[in-house]
Amino acid sequence: MNTIQINDSAKKVIQEDGIKTFPNECCGFLYGKDGEIRSIDLAIPVINDKEGDQRRRFEISPLDYMKAEKYALENDLDLLGIYHSHPNHPAIASEHDLAKAMPFFSYVIISIRNGEAHEIQSWRLKDSERIFEEEKVFLPQENSVI
Repeated sequence: MNTIQINDSAKKVIQEDGIKTFPNECCGFLYGKDGEIRSIDLAIPVINDKEGDQRRRFEISPLDYMKAEKYALENDLDLLGIYHSHPNHPAIASEHDLAKAMPFFSYVIISIRNGEAHEIQSWRLKDSERIFEEEKVFLPQENSVI
C-alpha cells in the first residue's frame, strides 16, 4: 500500500476549500515530492468547472491542468494529484472518480458533512488495472495515520 503525507498547511487549504464550497464539491491540485512516501506540501484550489449540479461532480478545465503543470515546473515541484470534496458523503472514491482518474495521480478526498470537515482519504489507480487502491494518509501534525 502506498503512503501519502499531507502537511498541515496543505490539509488546512483542503479543509477550508471544502467548507467554503459546501454543499458543492471543491477541487484543486496537490504539489510536493514523490518518493517512498509521497509528500504533499502544497494544495492550490481551482474552480469547479462542472456545468450543472456541482453537489456530486467536479471538473477541472484543460487550461487549469496546463497552468498546474507550468506551476510545478517553475517551482521545482511535482504535480502529484488532485483533491476534491464529497459533500455529505464518505471520502470513498466513486465510480465517477474512477472513470476520470489518471495513472500516477493521488486522489485525495475530504468528506464535508453539514459544512464541517471530516475524514480525508486518498486513492491511486492500481498498476495496469482500472481499480483504485487506497493510500495510507499520514498527517504529521497529528502524528496519525488514517
